[in-house]
Amino acid sequence: MNQPYFIVVLAHSLHGRLRRFHIDQKVVFAVLGLALLGGFTLFGMVSSYLRMAWKVANYNSLREETDFLKVRYQRLLTEAQQTNESMASLKVFASEVSVAYGINSKLDSSPSATLASLTDHQLTPSLSETLEQFNRLKTASLTAPSRFSTRRWMVNTTPSLWPVMGRLLSHYGNREDPFFGHQAFHAGVDISAVVGTPVRATADGVVISADWGGNYGKLIVVDHGNGLQSYYAHLSRMDVIAGQEVRLGQVIAGSGATGRATSPHLHYEVRQGGTPMNPYRYLAKSAVTTATTSRDFAF
Repeated sequence: MNQPYFIVVLAHSLHGRLRRFHIDQKVVFAVLGLALLGGFTLFGMVSSYLRMAWKVANYNSLREETDFLKVRYQRLLTEAQQTNESMASLKVFASEVSVAYGINSKLDSSPSATLASLTDHQLTPSLSETLEQFNRLKTASLTAPSRFSTRRWMVNTTPSLWPVMGRLLSHYGNREDPFFGHQAFHAGVDISAVVGTPVRATADGVVISADWGGNYGKLIVVDHGNGLQSYYAHLSRMDVIAGQEVRLGQVIAGSGATGRATSPHLHYEVRQGGTPMNPYRYLAKSAVTTATTSRDFAF
């Protein structure tokens, strides 16, 4: 019985000769099978190579990201350590100030526990402890009569000095508001001064506020005892902090135009029991008054 086979005919284009080749069917199927197997093998090799290349690329990317995170982690550790040291410094400073002003009877740590000799545990006080110490300083009543009675240096407690050298621009009492044009009460006096002019305390006292005061801009309030306080507003800088003792003539700030101001000047107030008083009676006691002509006053 004859085996099935394929006939391949080749014809020459010039001679016209024909050649016939008999190829067994099994051979054809075997060649096709080998070709198919080779194709699958080649496809598998290519896909494996591409998958390996993709994994290598991901590995390199992950390694770079890991290295970056390590560097960032080390930086955060350094910043955290610096923050802890700053908090420790603040805690020690707050404790010392508390004792200096009689807020606490003793330091939270031992008297010999300076920052240089603190242990690792002392260098990392909790945030709540540090903030609690700071808030105690901030809210402490420094204006009580008993506190002033212990300050024997407070002898010049009545304002008797011009806070800056200049002329009076606006008087105490009712005046025309420079922003809206209507009549408004002016609780102090405005004294001309270029930005940065030294502002001096007009009497001995304790700074009870050195912060932003809304329309007053940068504002310092000094308590002179017995309910008498002086206000210094529109400052460009503040050279004192709340709780600090100041003396007559001491530079406490620089004049400016912060807050609700149309030009650089110093707004100065004197209050008794929280009620604004006419500062002119205190300014008139200063020797500066004799050197100031009457035309400089806007009363």
